[in-house]
Amino acid sequence: MPQTFDYELIRQLANILDETNLTEIEVEQEKLKIRVARTAAPVTITQGGGGWAAPSAMPAMAAPAPVAAPAAEAPKAADPAANPGAVPSPMVGTAYVAPEPGARSFVEVGDMVKEGQTVMIIEAMKHLNHIPAPRAGRVTAVLVENGQPVEFGEPLLIIE
Repeated sequence: MPQTFDYELIRQLANILDETNLTEIEVEQEKLKIRVARTAAPVTITQGGGGWAAPSAMPAMAAPAPVAAPAAEAPKAADPAANPGAVPSPMVGTAYVAPEPGARSFVEVGDMVKEGQTVMIIEAMKHLNHIPAPRAGRVTAVLVENGQPVEFGEPLLIIE
């Protein structure tokens, strides 16, 4: 007898991606494993023990959920990445707002920065990368917390 799977669960997982700004989420219950990702990777469902794979139409059915939700949220809050003063992360890694634990942050909201001034550090593969201000201006928002994982292109802060 063919196994059935819960499309509503997939929609809920896609909504969790949108709410938390994660790029993927994977859930495993008993012999059922569901992975939902925002990247080009499709949604996959597998079952252990001689198992089965979801039909190829499955990713097309689940993909619209993550795409439709951001459009509905757009009017509520402006997308920081769309701000012309946003400073995007140049890499995937862990963001640090201070040079060491307990130290003062490189920059805080309201600070004036000079072009080239270090505004943050991103640790990637055990290497500390200093992130310079791409332009001079006033910091109007710091969008990440100390120790927060960041994705390539994710806005770190806004300089106006």
